[in-house]
Amino acid sequence: MERQVRVAAVWLAAALAGSALAGCSSSGKPAGAASSAVASAVESATGQVGSAASSAGESAKAAASSALASVKGGLDVKGDVTLGSATTESDGKLSVPVTVTNHGSQPGKYTIQVNFDDASGNLLDATVVNVPEVAAGATAQATAHSNRSLNSPVTPVVANALRY
Repeated sequence: MERQVRVAAVWLAAALAGSALAGCSSSGKPAGAASSAVASAVESATGQVGSAASSAGESAKAAASSALASVKGGLDVKGDVTLGSATTESDGKLSVPVTVTNHGSQPGKYTIQVNFDDASGNLLDATVVNVPEVAAGATAQATAHSNRSLNSPVTPVVANALRY
């Protein structure tokens, strides 16, 4: 029970950080430092929760959703994102290549939620990837990393993608 309370506190802190830091620049776009701080808070929170038992996937999903909710004015652009094949790192965590193609007419930054599902479609883990500004028509690469060791077979899925 004490561990669950600590986990809940971490998620609450991440959510509050996202709300407090989601400032905008004079152009109406979220400030870069705010996006980085939110991502850092979410990565920290999801890393701590990654060791929790069966609710780890749902907890990680909640943190990822909180990070996405902090992006103001983002456009849903799941079609701009493709995932490569997952590979297992030496620590048992998965890494997945993320390719972003900006199909918009203006440059934009991306915040992407990648879920890691088992063969039955059950959520095992989730993470958020931030991709710095991608020019209109350009392509950028990033890597999504699971927060904990996952047993195969695992399917990475683009759950959400926002361009702002």
